[in-house]
Amino acid sequence: MKKSLVIMLLVLASGALVLEGMAFAAPVGQAAPAGQAPAAGQAPAPTQKARPEIKDPAEYNAYVNAVQQKDPKAKAQALEAFLQTYPNSVMKQDATEQLMAAYQQAGDMQKTLDAANRVLQVDPNNVRALALLAYNYRMAAAQGGPQMQQNLQSAEKYGQQGLQALHNMSKPDGMSDADFTKFHNELTAIFDGAVGFAALQRKDYDSARKNFGEAVANESQPTINDLFPLATADLEAKPLNPEGFWYAVKAAQLASGPGQQQILDYGRKKYIRYHGSEEGWADLVKNAQGATSVTPPAGFTVTEYKPPSPADQAAELVKNKQPKDMSFAEWQLVLSSGNQQAADTVWNAIKDKRVALAANVISGQGSRFMLAGSEDDIDAKKPDIDLTMEKPVPAKLTPAPGTLTQFQATVASFTPNPFMLTMTDGVLLDKNGKPLTTTAPTTRHAPAKKRPAQ
Repeated sequence: MKKSLVIMLLVLASGALVLEGMAFAAPVGQAAPAGQAPAAGQAPAPTQKARPEIKDPAEYNAYVNAVQQKDPKAKAQALEAFLQTYPNSVMKQDATEQLMAAYQQAGDMQKTLDAANRVLQVDPNNVRALALLAYNYRMAAAQGGPQMQQNLQSAEKYGQQGLQALHNMSKPDGMSDADFTKFHNELTAIFDGAVGFAALQRKDYDSARKNFGEAVANESQPTINDLFPLATADLEAKPLNPEGFWYAVKAAQLASGPGQQQILDYGRKKYIRYHGSEEGWADLVKNAQGATSVTPPAGFTVTEYKPPSPADQAAELVKNKQPKDMSFAEWQLVLSSGNQQAADTVWNAIKDKRVALAANVISGQGSRFMLAGSEDDIDAKKPDIDLTMEKPVPAKLTPAPGTLTQFQATVASFTPNPFMLTMTDGVLLDKNGKPLTTTAPTTRHAPAKKRPAQ
């Protein structure tokens, strides 16, 4: 992946910097290697601080032979041999860093991670080793599996260690201010990405938003690995951060195949829910896709849809619809809205009236049933009608719980919160709206005739 390549290049570049700035004591009969001259137009390197010196000619030759190997596997073998032969060398830290780079260049990730941990044993604040470990464990956690939680903890641990180490880090000798700034920013993005990913998985959206925001801000070329999690943290947070819509579009631009449309669909659905409609979404997508900056422009926002209050909905409903034409759910809305004037209008129109309704049976038998008449209460299996029957319903006609049942009854009273409409003198209706017989018919038999006398 792209960020993995960035880490590899940083590690390899660090090795080159160490070698170029290294001061060796000259073995007997041999001059110390000369530093490279600055390229044309480049300022000379700053004055170097004292560097470790290898005084033993054999140790010096072994080190130089190891680091000058061109083949990564051969280089790793030579460095391992050097470290085994000279475990207390003044070049131990540098050799272990070179070993980490060689293993990564050779594609041996397990040995790369082992070498990174060996680097941290020598230098606990080594930012290159911390970056490699933080990013590797983040990617491993993203794959899921039984070790996911452990990998998340490791990613967060090394990410936090890395951020602290960067905070206390000084510019290495021989590194230009521009290179140091780039190096610092790229590692900051890696560490913040690892910490942010762990926060996102535990749904700590505020922390994830902060860390991924820092990661994206520090990347010279933001990646989908940080942009889409930033969009997710923004759009899943409560309250939602509208900047997430912009980041979702920018993340989709970096996606390929079906992933591009999936990200856009995710952003669009969140937009409709937040804004109340799809109006403006197409323009937002167009503007974000055409922008050169990955971050939203100053003043960017999306208007949040604020639904009218129940009292306002009730007033609007009564204004435009007669109570006799309203559904049961609309009666419920008005009567429980807190708008006394609207509630009185509906109640005066339906009180003591005999009406036919359809509702789901929640429970009941005989003379009393608890029913759910509104769709929301049906889904929640919550009663909103207390129905007393005119006559007990025989067992064979008793509707089972969950059955949609038609009935006719008189509206008697209600309580607004929690809403309950009390109805009396109920009778069950058949599918044609006619009352069902609630008592078994009497069977009449014709009188028996006497047998004629013989």
